[in-house]
Amino acid sequence: MLTFMTLLVLLLSHFQATQQNKNSEENGSELLSNPELKLPNRNSEVTIGQNVTMTCFSGSGSLSINYTLFRDDQKLFTETKSAGMPAKFILNIKSASDTGKHTCKATNEILKKTKYSKSLILTLIETVSQPVLSSPTSRVKTGQNVTLFCLSENGSHPITYRFFRGNKTISPPICVQGKAAANISLTINSSNVLGDYKCKAENRIPNSKKYSNSLRFTLSEKAGISYLLWISLLVFLLLVVIVIAVAIPFLFLPWYKARKLKSPKSSTGFVSDKTESENCVIYTEIANDESDQLQYANISIIRKEKGDKRVNLSTDTVNYSEVFISRIQGKKTFIKD
Repeated sequence: MLTFMTLLVLLLSHFQATQQNKNSEENGSELLSNPELKLPNRNSEVTIGQNVTMTCFSGSGSLSINYTLFRDDQKLFTETKSAGMPAKFILNIKSASDTGKHTCKATNEILKKTKYSKSLILTLIETVSQPVLSSPTSRVKTGQNVTLFCLSENGSHPITYRFFRGNKTISPPICVQGKAAANISLTINSSNVLGDYKCKAENRIPNSKKYSNSLRFTLSEKAGISYLLWISLLVFLLLVVIVIAVAIPFLFLPWYKARKLKSPKSSTGFVSDKTESENCVIYTEIANDESDQLQYANISIIRKEKGDKRVNLSTDTVNYSEVFISRIQGKKTFIKD
């Protein structure tokens, strides 16, 4: 009798367990759904050094579920959660390779069922680098138009720029896509608008704004006047030197020739030619020289008349003659043409 009762209890227990497993399979197949991968702040844009939290959840009734997080085809984390509890994954963004497409897989080990979530893409955004403010020229004239350029080399786009003179904003926000510089045009009306100029760059990352170097223009009038004065002075001095160099030969050459003729080594005298007749005596004014050379001499003709009267005919009969002077035994011989 006891054996029969024991056998009956075992049969009832087995029947209940079989029925429970059957109901569990039916409930599990109905409740295991595609998991949902979420970001708590719903912002898929991340920065270097940021910690990102992701949650993955699938309704599964009373059965536990294994959750696995993938980046592309790479397995990152696995967690097992009981019914109604989401899995939580924390990612540390160290580089651009930590971003991209992420997917969550939910698996019921008892039922051997697997479902996947939709992909969630993390996008890396970079803070702007310090912008550079520049202009094609730094020296300007009053009334001149100038252009200012502001560029941040690094940073996620779009980048918003603003220009300042001192602490005053002089431009509306300028939004630029791609690696292009923002620019504005100005007119230099007076010395009050020479500077200092700056620009600011920022993108959608909170507290990412950065300011450029300062830039100031310089009026070129004063410097230009001084420069012209120096140029004019140099040109004037150059002309003076040229004039002096050209005038020296004309001023000193005649004086030098005259001084040479009046040298102490030379003497002037009148010499008569004894070969002429008594009625005609020729006097020559000859400059003596140590060397034999061909010279020109002035000749005065004096006619001798009766009664020892002389008439000077030099006024009417002055001619030039070539005289060759030669030295023979300490005496000079004069040969007349």
